[in-house]
Amino acid sequence: MISYEVRKFFKLSPVTDMLINATAKLGKPVVHSDQGWQYRNRPYQQHLKNNGLPQSMSRKGNCLDNAVAEYFFGILKTEMYHNAEFKNADELIENIKEYIDYYHNKRLKLKLKGLR
Repeated sequence: MISYEVRKFFKLSPVTDMLINATAKLGKPVVHSDQGWQYRNRPYQQHLKNNGLPQSMSRKGNCLDNAVAEYFFGILKTEMYHNAEFKNADELIENIKEYIDYYHNKRLKLKLKGLR
């Protein structure tokens, strides 16, 4: 896993923090996203420009352009979220973090012939 952020409130800072962490690890990758407001926001765009990072955005209304992320979130919802009850946002966030660790480090992948 490269980088992710989970926060209680929907703000720009988790997105820019995740971008900064990812670029510190990877150097100059192509940054792919949907067309959400946070990816079109000036500070986000400026960070990309200042670091020479090319941006690729999905076409409007086309989830297939972002299929890998859509696939992962579908699995997360099915395996961790649906039919679960959480006492509060902190418990939900902790469960998401635990699931991401499990998914990337312990969960066997059939498409990879049983590898993790």
